[in-house]
Amino acid sequence: MDCCSNGVGAISSIVKTACDNCGEVGRIVAKQTVVHQVKSEKLTAVSDSEYRFCSSADCEVVYYSADSSVFTTDDVRELVTSKTKGDDRPLCYCFGFTQGNVRREIVLNGETTIPTQVTQFIKEKLCACEIRNPSGSCCLGEINRIVKSLLAERTSIVS
Repeated sequence: MDCCSNGVGAISSIVKTACDNCGEVGRIVAKQTVVHQVKSEKLTAVSDSEYRFCSSADCEVVYYSADSSVFTTDDVRELVTSKTKGDDRPLCYCFGFTQGNVRREIVLNGETTIPTQVTQFIKEKLCACEIRNPSGSCCLGEINRIVKSLLAERTSIVS
């Protein structure tokens, strides 16, 4: 053993936690997620470095890495929930639900069954959020936040 070694392996790359564009600290995503999200012409630019997802609504960066690889909203195949507004905003990448789907159900029925449907699909192990969702995480939390917001919006309009 080297006399200067403390038994801990050398750090092979600098850990970058914040997006250079906006300063937000991103969550780590698997390379598999990045590969499934970037457009085909960008695949060769995906490295083995650790990638992070930038969720900032005001930032065009979707993924960044310690080796300075960056993929923006123009580089990915689908709209990104946190970077999109309006009824086309995707809420569930596995089953295709949008904010508009939730809004329509609430307007028509006063409630929505979408969270229940997605919960059932998750129980049946039919989702692949860690690959299909650009954030690499389950969409159910975002769906529930939007449902709560739209129900509150409807209540304030009806009152």
